[in-house]
Amino acid sequence: MYPYQYDPRFQNLFPPGGGQGFPSFPPGGGQGFPPPPPGGGGQGFPPPPPGGGGQGFPPPPPGGGGQGFPPQGGAQPPSSPPPAFTPTPKLGSGGPSLYAVDPGAISGCLYRYTYIWPRNGRPYWFYPTFVGRRSVAGYRWTGSFWVYAGVDVNQIREFQCV
Repeated sequence: MYPYQYDPRFQNLFPPGGGQGFPSFPPGGGQGFPPPPPGGGGQGFPPPPPGGGGQGFPPPPPGGGGQGFPPQGGAQPPSSPPPAFTPTPKLGSGGPSLYAVDPGAISGCLYRYTYIWPRNGRPYWFYPTFVGRRSVAGYRWTGSFWVYAGVDVNQIREFQCV
């Protein structure tokens, strides 16, 4: 015989019909929980607010800005191509500088056509719209149109704004 005795207090824990030793849940919430409200989030969570992003996050801002492309500040690319001339580098030797470009210095070029000489790669026209502690973002001229781009200030050998 079994070492356990029958206890009538537990007779309703596993009503007949549950199968495999599991209780049969009544329609609704089951396990003593009320059914979820119509349109609710279930699991005791309220439904997301109308127009919200769900999961407790606000909806994305209108007009982009999800990953920073294009910027949230509403800065637009220039309406015309950059100047037709190419500035001359001021370093003279054309060799790399020993120091990184200072973000404070390049901030004077905000919303101005700026020619960038990178440490690696070909120089290009840039139209900065944001300067951070270690990076600058704005629009880079491809030769045909402006594209939003960012660059680490340590990758800039020299720049000149016009």
